[in-house]
Amino acid sequence: MRIYLQTPPDSGNAPRYYHLLLQKDLISGWNLVHESGRQGSSGRVTKKHFDEREAGVAALINARDAQLKRGFRVVFVKGD
Repeated sequence: MRIYLQTPPDSGNAPRYYHLLLQKDLISGWNLVHESGRQGSSGRVTKKHFDEREAGVAALINARDAQLKRGFRVVFVKGD
């Protein structure tokens, strides 16, 4: 599952982005990858491991909801 969020552009500043990716780990479990920053620059990446997919999905939804409250808008969604 992948969700890409972005702030609306304002004058003089590049929009900020927030990318969430939930992917299956090669050995076991699931990884939730957060990437955020300004468009056109390298972003900050963090990863968190979950043993169960449901826990990873819940964390992804919580992260998405937190960013929506900060003014981000969903631009792209892939997956269920």
